[in-house]
Amino acid sequence: RVQLVESGGGSVQTGGSLTLSCAASGNTSRTNCMGWFRQAPGKEREGVAAIYTGGGDPYYANFVEGRFTISQDNAKDMVYLQMNSLKTEDTGMYYCRLNTLRGQGTQVTVSS
Repeated sequence: RVQLVESGGGSVQTGGSLTLSCAASGNTSRTNCMGWFRQAPGKEREGVAAIYTGGGDPYYANFVEGRFTISQDNAKDMVYLQMNSLKTEDTGMYYCRLNTLRGQGTQVTVSS
């Protein structure tokens, strides 16, 4: 069974940075995609970024606008999300995903 554990969330001011980490454990041999999505209170869940085992360019949502970078360490079954120039609208619970699985989430709060 695959388990995902996120870390790295926190509270920052507008313009600040955070790096989210996700550790995958268990049988990850069938991983096709790892990434992040988020959900703010009262809003729908939205994809943030994704990276594909088979290669190719990572996916970024339009609202990322070059501020975030997704990366992966296959040897450690880790995926990261470096977030810079954070905005208040980036506030929300960020979830790691592996294929269709997700973790418990880590809270990101950006205040002005």
